[in-house]
Amino acid sequence: MFESATLKLTGWYLLIIMVISLLFSVLIYQSASSELQARIEQFGTRLPQQYQSLPTSSSWFEKLRDAQAEEAAHNILVNLIYINCLVLAAGGIASYLMARRTLRPIQEAHETQSRFVSDASHELRTPLAVMKTELEVLLRNPNINKQDMHDQLESNLEEVNKLSKLSQTLLSLSKMDYESLVHEEIPLTSTVESLINRYDTTGKRITFKSTKKPLSIDAHLPSIEELLTILIDNALKYSPSNSIVTITLAKQNNKAIFKIANGGEGISAEDLPYIFDRFYRADNARSRNEKTSFGLGLSLAKTIVELHHGELTASSAPEGITTFTVLLPLFRDGATRNISLAKMTEKITTKNR
Repeated sequence: MFESATLKLTGWYLLIIMVISLLFSVLIYQSASSELQARIEQFGTRLPQQYQSLPTSSSWFEKLRDAQAEEAAHNILVNLIYINCLVLAAGGIASYLMARRTLRPIQEAHETQSRFVSDASHELRTPLAVMKTELEVLLRNPNINKQDMHDQLESNLEEVNKLSKLSQTLLSLSKMDYESLVHEEIPLTSTVESLINRYDTTGKRITFKSTKKPLSIDAHLPSIEELLTILIDNALKYSPSNSIVTITLAKQNNKAIFKIANGGEGISAEDLPYIFDRFYRADNARSRNEKTSFGLGLSLAKTIVELHHGELTASSAPEGITTFTVLLPLFRDGATRNISLAKMTEKITTKNR
C-alpha cells in the first residue's frame, strides 16, 4: 500500500516539477528568440552606409540574418530539451526521495498501530479463551457443586482483573500519546518516600538513599506517581523476595537522578534494547517467568519520561544487577520567584487603582 502511494506521490511531484520546468522553458525560448531577433535587426541598421547601398547587400543580409536566427533558435531549443531531460531525471529521483520521506512518519505510525492492535488482540484473546473454556467445562458438568462454582468464579474474577488492568494501561498509553500535561512543582523526595512506604511496609525490602536537601521537579504529579510505581513494582516483582532493592535520589546539574537497582535473573544484552517496546514481555518473558505481565509498564514509563523531557535508561546483565535510571528536569526557583513577583506587582497595581 505504501509502495503504491509512494509511486503515486512521486508521479505527482514529478508532474508538478515538469510543468513548472516546461513553462519556464517556453518563456525562456520566446524571450531569447525575441531578444536575438531584435539584436540582429539592430545590427542591420548599424551597417555602414556603403554596404547598405550595394545592390545585393539587402538580400544577402536578410538571408544571413534568417540563417543565424534559425541556428540560434535551434541551439536554444536543443539546450532547453537537454536541460528538461536532466530536470526529468533529477526530479524523478528527488520526487521519489521526497515521497518516501513524506510518507515515512505515516508508515511508521501505521505499522506501530497495526502491531499494537495485533499485540493487544493477542493479550485480550488469552484470558477470554481461558474464561470461555472454564465456563464451558462448568456448564457441561451435571454434578457441579457449590465449591466448584466458587472456585470457578474466583478463577474468572482473576481473569477479569487481568483484563481490567490491561484495558486501564492501554487507556493510559493512549492518553499519554496525545495529552498535554500540566506541570507544577512536585516534591520528588517525599513522593518517593510515600511510595516506598506503600510497597515496603516492613522496611526490609527497599533501601533509600537521597540528598540532604529535598529535591523538587517540574512535572505532572499523577504521571510521576505512575512512573515511580511502575519502576518500584517492576524491581520488586523481578527480584528474589529476600533481596534488597536500592533506590537512589541525587542531583546532577539541572536534573534530578532517580536510580532503582535490584538483583535477580537480569536482562540479556539481546533483550535490553527492546524492553521499552509495547508488549515486549508478552512475547518473550512469559515463557520464562510465571509472574503476570503484559509488557506495557516500561513502555508507559518511557512515554511519561519523554513527555517530561527527561531520559530513561536501563543497564543489566544475566544473573546480575538491573538498574533503571531516570533523569527529570528540576523545578527552577527563579521561575517561582518571577511568578510571585508578577502576582505581587499585579496586586499593588490593582490596589493603587
